[in-house]
Amino acid sequence: MPMARNPEPATPLELERKLTTILSADVAGYSRLMAEDEEATLSTFRRHRAVFEVLVALHRGRIFNTAGDAILAEFASTLEAVRCASEIQALLRTRNDQLPPARRVEFRIGVNLGDVVVQGTDLLGDGVNVAARLQAGAPPGGVWMSGSVHEQVRNKVALSFRPLGDQNFKNIPKPVRAFAIVGAEAPTLLTRRRDTAVRWLAAASVLLAIGGGYWGYAQYQAAGIERAAAEAAGQQTALAEAARQNAERHLALLQSERAAADAARRAAEAALRQQQANAAAPPTPAKLAAAAVPAPAAAGGDKVFGGLVCYGGPTSGGSRSAEAAECSQARVTVSGGTIAGKWPGANPGVTNVAAGKVAASGEANIEIDGEAEDGSRIFTVNLSGTIQAGKLDASGRFPDGRPAWLSWRHLGG
Repeated sequence: MPMARNPEPATPLELERKLTTILSADVAGYSRLMAEDEEATLSTFRRHRAVFEVLVALHRGRIFNTAGDAILAEFASTLEAVRCASEIQALLRTRNDQLPPARRVEFRIGVNLGDVVVQGTDLLGDGVNVAARLQAGAPPGGVWMSGSVHEQVRNKVALSFRPLGDQNFKNIPKPVRAFAIVGAEAPTLLTRRRDTAVRWLAAASVLLAIGGGYWGYAQYQAAGIERAAAEAAGQQTALAEAARQNAERHLALLQSERAAADAARRAAEAALRQQQANAAAPPTPAKLAAAAVPAPAAAGGDKVFGGLVCYGGPTSGGSRSAEAAECSQARVTVSGGTIAGKWPGANPGVTNVAAGKVAASGEANIEIDGEAEDGSRIFTVNLSGTIQAGKLDASGRFPDGRPAWLSWRHLGG
């Protein structure tokens, strides 16, 4: 009697993972602040968060999760993440100095370099958890980082670091070697000048005890130190004002970019609805006549096509998700059966590069690659469609199933 085969073990679900730098932040004493004055706390928090968002964008990061007073961001560069954390605390400290001590909204920040699980636009796993534990240990206005982050930045940034030793965190199986940024906590120039003035005044007291002849000299030195302290205070005020104006300019730029992205999304939704309506409508004599027009690529000379190209979010039942679509304006040249073009992507620092072929029948196949500033390829998507009656329509899917589509018109040539 033949032996029964053991069933093969089920293949586990493959998860997409990557190595990235996580910045975790929340507000110290947020519950107390809300209980004491809810409206004032929310107003201050919104202003602080706007500064937070601008600085994350400037350092080429992205905020991937928020909940209440918590903010999670990721950075491809560990150095940029540390610089961003330090600048956030420095700028928010300037803003908090204008508030009463009991009403200050101060962030605690933790930074970790680790492996994470990608789930749509969200990130999960120990890499995120360690950053959150470091943030919880940091003091208000402070930044804690893991040893993996310190190894990457210790000789590359003009900050000082204080070793904290191995830290044992809840639900983290192994101790985490931690460091604190002390550059952001260092005394200001004004504080150092005032400390120097105190030491000079103490020395003057000793001289007076020894002999009255030194009194005039000590007074002269003290007056000079006071003038230096006043000058330092004026310099710090000017620097703080310049930093505030710079942050507000970047915030206005970010808001303008968001408005443009919203307009592009609405245009993509309208184009998608029109395309769906056209597909559902029965063919008319005009449509049949247009379909019989030869493909423009079959004729000689260069032709320019342009319009929207959209990358959708997760799909449901095979339909495009226009609500999560990222769209950008594109333009390509069709010449001798070849398609070529390049344009800025919807995300900062990404360039879309298109290359493809057009058959004499009008069938078009296009590959679009997303390239970072260093030339590395971020994504690739293949689309297929047709050129008919001065229109180039094509669609396709990313490897993870997200849809992509374009609808271009003949612009000239």
